[in-house]
Amino acid sequence: MNANVQQHRVLLQHIAQRAMLERGLLPDFSTEAMAELSKLQSPAVANPDESVRDLTKLLWASIDNDDSRDLDQLTVAEALPGDKIKLLVAIADVDSLVKNGSAIDEYARHNTTSVYTAAMIFPMLPEKLSTDLTSLNFNEDRLSIVIEMVLGTDGSLQASDIYRARVRNQAKLAYNSVAAWLDGGSMPEAITTVNGLAENLRLQDTAAQNMRNFRHIHGALSLETIEARPIFDGDQIRDLEVERSNRATDIIEDCMIAANGVTARYLTAKKFPSIRRVVRTPKRWDRIVALAAEHKYQLPTEPDSKALDEFLVKEKAEDALRFPDLSLAVIKLLGAGEYIAELPDDVAPGHFGLAVKDYAHSTAPNRRYPDLITQRLLKAALAGNAWPYNKDELDALATHCTEEEDAANKVERQVGKSAAALLLESRIGEQFDAIVTGASDKGTWARLLTIPVEGKVVHGFEGLDVGDQIRVQLTSIDVERGFIDFKKVGSSKP
Repeated sequence: MNANVQQHRVLLQHIAQRAMLERGLLPDFSTEAMAELSKLQSPAVANPDESVRDLTKLLWASIDNDDSRDLDQLTVAEALPGDKIKLLVAIADVDSLVKNGSAIDEYARHNTTSVYTAAMIFPMLPEKLSTDLTSLNFNEDRLSIVIEMVLGTDGSLQASDIYRARVRNQAKLAYNSVAAWLDGGSMPEAITTVNGLAENLRLQDTAAQNMRNFRHIHGALSLETIEARPIFDGDQIRDLEVERSNRATDIIEDCMIAANGVTARYLTAKKFPSIRRVVRTPKRWDRIVALAAEHKYQLPTEPDSKALDEFLVKEKAEDALRFPDLSLAVIKLLGAGEYIAELPDDVAPGHFGLAVKDYAHSTAPNRRYPDLITQRLLKAALAGNAWPYNKDELDALATHCTEEEDAANKVERQVGKSAAALLLESRIGEQFDAIVTGASDKGTWARLLTIPVEGKVVHGFEGLDVGDQIRVQLTSIDVERGFIDFKKVGSSKP
C-alpha cells in the first residue's frame, strides 16, 4: 500500500486492525455480544433490598482528556476540622450491567483493556456501555462504588470506607484547562456554573499535593514521561503533539493511587482475595546505579527507592528539559508491572515505583478488565457474599491480563510508530540527538530528543545501553510495519 496516495487516517486504521489480529486481540465485538447489547436500554438501578446511598447532591466532577467519553471516576472533597480533608472517589458500577460470564464479559475478558491507537480506539466494552450506560456522564444519575478517605494535614490516610452510592456528575472537565486555571489562568466555564465547585477543586488539589508529598517521603519516584499523539489536518497527519502531566492530571493520579490502595486493604480485611498490580524490585538496578554515576550521583548498591527519588528530584531541578528522557531510561530499567493474585494471608511484592505495598487496580472498570474483576470482588465483600472467583481462576486471570496488556501496548506502539514514520518520510538521511531506551538480545532502540519518536538502532549499536545519549542518522522507514531505523553516527553528551 502506498502511503503517498493513501489517506493517513485510513492507512493507520488498516494498520491498527491488522496489528490487533497479529497480537491475538479482537478488533470487533462478537455477534453474541452485540445481541446482548441490544437488550440493554437504560442505566442500572439498585434493587430495593440493596444498600445504596444517595450522594447525587455532592459537587462531583470528572476530569479527563478533552475528548474522553468513557468516564470511570468522579471526585469530590470536604474540609474537616483540624485541616483534615475527606476525599471521595466514585467509580462507575460497570458490573451491574456487564455480568460475569456474559458474551460482553467474554469479549472484555479476552482483550482485558481498551486499546488506544493513533488511528482509532478499540474499546473493551461497546460504546453504548462505556460512553453511555456505564459512564459517569454529565448530569446523569449513575450507580457507583465510592471510596471514602480521610487525610491528615501531611497527606497520610487517617480513615477509609467503601460503599455503594448513586452519584451525579455536576461538571465534565478537561485536564489542560483545569491545570491552566490552577496555575493562575482563567476559570473554565463548566466550573463557573456550579456554585462552590472552584473551592472544592482547590481543596482536591491540596489533598493531592499532600498525598504526593507523603508518598515521596516514603520513597515514591518522581518520574515524568512524554506522551505524543498525532495531530490530524483532515485525514492527514500534520504533527506529533507532546502531552505532559500537570496539576489536574496529578489530582486524578493521586486520588486513584490512594483509592487503589484502600481497595486492596479493604479486600484483605474482609478475607477476600485480590488481583494486585506490582512492580517488583528492579532487575537492572546496577544499570540505574551506573546511569546515576554518569550524572555524578552515587546510589547504594542495593535497590533503594528513596535514594533513587532523591537523585531524580535533583536531576529535574538541574535539567527539567532533559528530565523526561532520564525518567524514560529509569522506567525501562525498573521493568514492566504485572498482575498477581493474592489471598488474604499472602505476602505479595509491592509497587516499587509508587512506594506502596497494597495496590489493586480498581478505578477504570470501563477500560481495564482487572478493575472489573476487583469491582466484583468488592461488591461481593460489601454484600457479604461468597468469593466470585477462586484462587486458580484469579491466578489464570492475572497472568492473562498481564500478557494481553503487553499485547495492547505493542499494538499502540506499533501504530504510533507508523504515524511517526509517515511524518518522517521526507527526512531520511537527517541526523538527530537521541537517547537509548532499550538494549537487549532483541535489539537496541533509541528515542529522538527533538521529536518524540522511537526507532531501532540497526548499525553501530554495539556497547550501547539504556540511558546513553547518542547521535543517530535516520536510514529507513516502513510505514506498514511501523519500522523506523537509525544508524549511530556519534555521541551526544548530556
